[in-house]
Amino acid sequence: MDNLILIKYGELTTKKANRNTFIKLLANNVKNILKGEDFNIRFDRVRMYIECNNANVIVQKLKRVFGIHGIVICHKVNTNVEDIKAKVSELLKKETFKTFKINTKRADKSFEIKSMDFNNIIGGHVLRNFDVKVDVHNPEIIVTIEIRPEGTFIYTNEIKGIGGYPVGVQGKGMLMLSGGIDSPVAGYLSLKRGVDLECLYFESPPHTSIQAKNKVLKLASIINEYSGNIKVNIVPFTKLQEAIYKNVPDSYVITIMRRMMYRIAERLSLKHNCKVIINGESIGQVASQTLTSMSVINSVTNFPVIRPVACMDKIEIIDISKKIETYETSILPYEDCCTIFLPTHPVINPDINKCLLYEMSFNYEELIDECIENIETITNLKQEENTDLL
Repeated sequence: MDNLILIKYGELTTKKANRNTFIKLLANNVKNILKGEDFNIRFDRVRMYIECNNANVIVQKLKRVFGIHGIVICHKVNTNVEDIKAKVSELLKKETFKTFKINTKRADKSFEIKSMDFNNIIGGHVLRNFDVKVDVHNPEIIVTIEIRPEGTFIYTNEIKGIGGYPVGVQGKGMLMLSGGIDSPVAGYLSLKRGVDLECLYFESPPHTSIQAKNKVLKLASIINEYSGNIKVNIVPFTKLQEAIYKNVPDSYVITIMRRMMYRIAERLSLKHNCKVIINGESIGQVASQTLTSMSVINSVTNFPVIRPVACMDKIEIIDISKKIETYETSILPYEDCCTIFLPTHPVINPDINKCLLYEMSFNYEELIDECIENIETITNLKQEENTDLL
């Protein structure tokens, strides 16, 4: 294979006793993301190496793998001065630049020339052969030379990785995924901290449309590009939602509906070995997300709930949604079951005793059982397969 890609771990190198576990999981995630591509992979405690023919395609996919600090397309040569000089000249002939810096990292201490001295040797070679200047503070191009026991690796520009922890190292969470802006961002931020995801979506046909469902599948497929193994559990919520509207005062409809959603999320999380429930709630953004509302709604479960965007304002959340390319899909005008029949004046400080009283007016446990029994689970999400769903 023509290309060698070198992956730097970054934050994983701080994990000491758990380092090998993190790295092995990262390797599995890389294999999963690169499924269908032609490549060979190997790794050690310091670096991961991918041999491939189509480096540009591979790099674009690796830029979405959490746990990677840096990515470089590098060139391996024998560890001798003349071979290194020749490869540096070959690489720089393909670049346009006026200033440069040589950065030698001598991991193999059996190589007798110290790093600073070797910088001067290669820097002098470049100055003799190119009309350029040295700039150690703000160079247009940095030539990195890593002298390692297995050979010398040379590369110019390092591509910044996405960082974070490998997905799955923290276990699995159940993401309450709606069609809005916030929950996909919450999912992305959870993935970044090593939480594997399943998604939970509540549909309420005929009140919600097939376009609303497909919109959520499209959002799931986009964040799946950062994971590769997300599945979506679609809950048939119509009968339960209609019972709520029939038996609960208008101002409390959203509060009771969210309490039902949490009950379902807890049961599904336990069934699928999830450790937390995740959602896109942001403090004060809507009536059901005041601190009082969140407390009353959350009281139906003892299961841990994390809210990655809770303390972000809307602009911050939108900025991330644009960065991860979910924004344009999120703003498509297809309503989910949280926005249909929205009360004119939803309660912002609900009373827990009133909630318990209203819930006694109908057999919600039986309806929850029916929701759980009829869940549709969609796996093998692929973004390219969902581009025409809407």
